[in-house]
Amino acid sequence: MKRKTAKEILADSFRELAGQKKIDKITIRDITDNCGYSTATFYRHFSDKYDLVAWEYARGVVEIMDRIGVDEYEWKQTLLDGAKRFQEEKDYLTNLLLHTSGHDSFIRYMTEINYAELMKYLKKTNGRKELDKEIALCARLYCMGTVCLTCEWILGKYGETPEELADIYEKSLPLPLHPYLLHK
Repeated sequence: MKRKTAKEILADSFRELAGQKKIDKITIRDITDNCGYSTATFYRHFSDKYDLVAWEYARGVVEIMDRIGVDEYEWKQTLLDGAKRFQEEKDYLTNLLLHTSGHDSFIRYMTEINYAELMKYLKKTNGRKELDKEIALCARLYCMGTVCLTCEWILGKYGETPEELADIYEKSLPLPLHPYLLHK
């Protein structure tokens, strides 16, 4: 049985509190009191609550992206699993997007995490060789667009299902990325 790390316990505590109040009103003391840790323990792992949010988001992206190519796990499934995760976490993510002073910073950070993981996969697929600038720019554009659209979808601007959203994301993949991600 795997025990949770202090980081995971702190993240769980934060999520639990985010289900009860606006994120911008949650303090470090609230997080630590809720799980029985000290603020010193929190600061050993995170610089602030936004660092915690970023760590948790990055962990989720890595978990999904690391499945590509394993047991015939395809890009479309990656997109669908991401959309399903966002749907499951809609209340938490809505709170995060609407009630943080760093809304735009979080969106930029989400983009950077997605881009870094996508580039890691593209390089792995390319035999760890450097990719040309066009591929890198197409990957960045794709990540910027999908993150922004995902945030609007989370906030209720669109009514698509996760399956429909994944289909849109697959169809909007820039052509230079097709050989790396669409193995049909």
